[in-house]
Amino acid sequence: MSKLDILYEDNHIIAVNKSSSDIVQGDKTGDETLNDKVKAYIKKKYNKPGDVFLGVVHRLDRPVSGVVLFARTSKALSRLNKMFQDKQVKKTYWALVAELPEEDSGRLVHYILKNSEKNKSYAFPKPRAGAKEAILNYRLISGLKNYYMLEVDLETGRHHQIRCQLAKIGCPIRGDLKYGFPRSNKDGSISLHARKIEFEHPVKKEPITIIASTPDTENLWKEFRNVNG
Repeated sequence: MSKLDILYEDNHIIAVNKSSSDIVQGDKTGDETLNDKVKAYIKKKYNKPGDVFLGVVHRLDRPVSGVVLFARTSKALSRLNKMFQDKQVKKTYWALVAELPEEDSGRLVHYILKNSEKNKSYAFPKPRAGAKEAILNYRLISGLKNYYMLEVDLETGRHHQIRCQLAKIGCPIRGDLKYGFPRSNKDGSISLHARKIEFEHPVKKEPITIIASTPDTENLWKEFRNVNG
């Protein structure tokens, strides 16, 4: 089992910096999940007998890295679920793209239709049957070696939302073949990173900010880190 990068931990919640190879919950591959790894970590660290409770609050696509939050109690899980539902959790992402958007910052509003068979979403400029409104805000942070870093704040949480919306404006994420980038990344990742999550602690009621460092496996992320910290 690969070593977990624990970002935050108390009796109620635990946050992990997910690698791009990890899957949050099980799929048809049958690979060990991040959920299972965190359970095993808790079981060993606290010498817990029997099953360990761990609630999945939100997910990241498999090729995406960054902060993933789990609930360690049912009380924390139900409260966090409601906070996500009520949009009381702020999620910030970093994306590397080869094409600059027309504006250095902006708000994108599309209507996203998910195709479950293809595991892909399609963005449309106007409402249509079955499509859900998708809103994000982006801003250009820096540029380096033919690539640009965008910071993205999500207002909604739709299937493949950032990947789909950025591709729609001609800025597919580096390595994301599914959404039109011409080449894959060597490690199978896409250059999208869940950088930060901000919320009120579900039990202690204090503000929490959790930040995940970008992957060490990719030299381009390292180069951007030297520029942006």
